[in-house]
Amino acid sequence: MRQTNVGNRVLAGGNLDQRQWHFLSDGLLSSNSTPTKPSCNAPSPRLISAEAQWSERMTNYLEFEKPLAEIEGKAEELRAMARANEEMDIEKEAAALDKKAADLLKSLYADLSAWRKCQVARHPDRPHCRDYIDALFTEYTPLAGDRNFADDHAVMGGLARLDGTPVMVIGHEKGFDTKTRIEHNFGMARPEGYRKAIRLMELADKFGIPIVTLVDTPGAYPGKGAEERGQSEAIARSTEKCLQVKVPLISVIIGEGGSGGAVAFATANRVAMLEHSIYSVISPEGCASILWKDADKMREAAEALRLTAQNLAELGVCDRIIPEPVGGAHRDKDATIAAVGGAIKAMLAEFKGKKGKEIRDNRRKKYLALGAKGLAA
Repeated sequence: MRQTNVGNRVLAGGNLDQRQWHFLSDGLLSSNSTPTKPSCNAPSPRLISAEAQWSERMTNYLEFEKPLAEIEGKAEELRAMARANEEMDIEKEAAALDKKAADLLKSLYADLSAWRKCQVARHPDRPHCRDYIDALFTEYTPLAGDRNFADDHAVMGGLARLDGTPVMVIGHEKGFDTKTRIEHNFGMARPEGYRKAIRLMELADKFGIPIVTLVDTPGAYPGKGAEERGQSEAIARSTEKCLQVKVPLISVIIGEGGSGGAVAFATANRVAMLEHSIYSVISPEGCASILWKDADKMREAAEALRLTAQNLAELGVCDRIIPEPVGGAHRDKDATIAAVGGAIKAMLAEFKGKKGKEIRDNRRKKYLALGAKGLAA
């Protein structure tokens, strides 16, 4: 049977430190840790093979997806029983459960609240920066280091081609498992990460190469060492550089766009957001802690912050919303990546043939005009 611990959001399979907990279990029911597997007193080689196949398909369910997890788990249990006993014919029952699950998934995602969108944006199985680079760009050549202190693995970037066109791609990388998340510091950049981005933007500007940024960060790293090395100055300089370059700068929020750590990459000519991504000056939990002294009021804070792609399109911050598959980007990574690629190409095409000064002035006017749209709503 499927084992979940929703109320306390406890995952089986070992203790997690605080940083791992935020990314692995915030609002999640993890079937990686608590999968539904068929049981049998004497598993046959055929059944073991079926279990292996099921483990490859295991899904991390969000807290509000608990009913969906139960239905999909029952359907898989039926199929596992059929694989163990070829005489059983349960496909009709399993198909009925599949349809019920599909209808429920569509219903759940038809009108997500701001807080639920936060949970979807943070889903650990969403495509990350590296996934987009591997799928959309060719001849990617990573460029490392800020030429001053170190290389920050939370920020990756380098020269690449998009449909044959040279581009400079820069993005936050969170990592996909515990080891890589620690290596990439959960996508939280240090000063050297922003200074690396500045160096790459200067290089792109020098050679007239368009810049594409992929934003997915809970915010800049707030550690003591980062502050000692000038975190706020590095963020400000990166934002300034975004406003100075004379080449097209296209930014896509692919997950979380947290605070100045996101603005430092997303002060762009065009800002696109995935349908269930978020972009905000502070996390809902942080906002609730400051305003109400109670982090449990994060749902109210999420609504007040107007951090969804739909909210930000109304305010003029977001220029384009990229649709996600039903159930979120993590349910069909290939389709999501293809949609992002198409949006990037379309936005770059808008600046074809334009002069550098015109491109820079267009960007500056965009940000000087922010605040004049949608605030009366």
